[in-house]
Amino acid sequence: MLLNGFNHVALLTADTEQFVAFFRDVFEAEVIGAQEPMGGRLTFVKIGDDAEFNVFEVPDNTEAQRQTPMLGRGRIDHFGLQAASLEAFEEIRRRLIDRGAADAFVTDFGPVLSLFFTGPDGLEGEVCVPNPDAVPGTFNPPGTPAKRYVG
Repeated sequence: MLLNGFNHVALLTADTEQFVAFFRDVFEAEVIGAQEPMGGRLTFVKIGDDAEFNVFEVPDNTEAQRQTPMLGRGRIDHFGLQAASLEAFEEIRRRLIDRGAADAFVTDFGPVLSLFFTGPDGLEGEVCVPNPDAVPGTFNPPGTPAKRYVG
């Protein structure tokens, strides 16, 4: 393959400080720069070794407030973040639940465990980690509970 992941995802927000605080507090993200292009604000938020959010706050732009259900959001529906380890996944899960940004449900997709969350501006995201309980060749549909998180 010629690629090894994503460099950045560009997002709109109505409140940069709220966005940055959420991702800093839950994911230990950090601001690495900012600009004021096109009459707005652009903040670069590092979320991994080679990954970042480019967060745009544009006055009078209401797109950040527009909410639609999953699979009705246009060409990009949500983003999935990769946890560094199962321990990191569990800490992120705890932080998201404590903030009311996620419920306790973890999906067992087979090779991957998944937790959905709602961030600032109603933005939906997902945290994934390799499933240590995976059965090779088994792929489960959405809604399959991860046994290690039931009970």
